[in-house]
Amino acid sequence: MVVIVAETGRLPVDNPATHLELTMVHEAMVLEYAGPRLALVEWASGMRLTVLLALLANLFLPWGIAGPQPSLIEVVIGVAAITVKVAVLAVALAAAEVFIAKLRLFRVPELLAGSFLLALLAVVSANFFSVAA
Repeated sequence: MVVIVAETGRLPVDNPATHLELTMVHEAMVLEYAGPRLALVEWASGMRLTVLLALLANLFLPWGIAGPQPSLIEVVIGVAAITVKVAVLAVALAAAEVFIAKLRLFRVPELLAGSFLLALLAVVSANFFSVAA
């Protein structure tokens, strides 16, 4: 969840020691667009968040995934399941954003380092267990 928040830039992280231009790089890209192009940029940001939430949901809650020869009913159940899972994660993310107004700059590297170490541990353990089996 921390990687999704960091990847999509959902929470503001600022460093008062840096220049404003360096801390507002992502917002500066959005400020250059207006009208339909701004809508496409915002839509792409929303789609990236949806895809990352869907990956997270299917990683930890793999319910509703259709089998090798899916029927129409299995596909409908799968679409409904992923919609519910992503909606629940989106509500949880919105609630977390409300209660955590801003992450301090010195906390972000700790959170990302912890996320990286957990991911590395998962890859190593998956490789170890696949070789042992």
